[in-house]
Amino acid sequence: MSRMIATVFGVGYLRPAPGTWGSLAALPMAWALHEIGGFWLFAAATMVITVAGWWATEREIATSDIKDPSEIVVDEVAGQWIALWPVSFGAVFAGAEFLALWPGIVTAFLAFRLFDIWKPGPVGWADRQEGALGVMADDLFAGWLAAMVVAVAAVLAHLPLLAAS
Repeated sequence: MSRMIATVFGVGYLRPAPGTWGSLAALPMAWALHEIGGFWLFAAATMVITVAGWWATEREIATSDIKDPSEIVVDEVAGQWIALWPVSFGAVFAGAEFLALWPGIVTAFLAFRLFDIWKPGPVGWADRQEGALGVMADDLFAGWLAAMVVAVAAVLAHLPLLAAS
């Protein structure tokens, strides 16, 4: 069970760039969760996948010599979902369809991948930690940074609408 959670049902074995595949797999799952229960279900599912991912990651790395095995992508799902929170919340707030906010989805994906690969500031610090903390926390921080980018981009994109009101 821990392997299925850690690899997100095998997505982590896709090559090349399993982290990118994990982030891509997170997108339709995020859409489905939002459609079923809106932002609050999506936020709760993010917490559940983070806790389950932490547990699964601890179990998987306990038997590995590799600090952060590339097939573990549950951390990418958790981080990508955090990056999508402003999209989900914005869709509920505006009474819009999740997919209608596709520029935010694209921004969340690109910003998350950038921060996950580049590892600035707290992302890099978290990545240098041992155990599940090092595997999971860098993606959670990258998700928060990406969520801030999405929120700021949304405000900037809607400034002309606000000024016209």
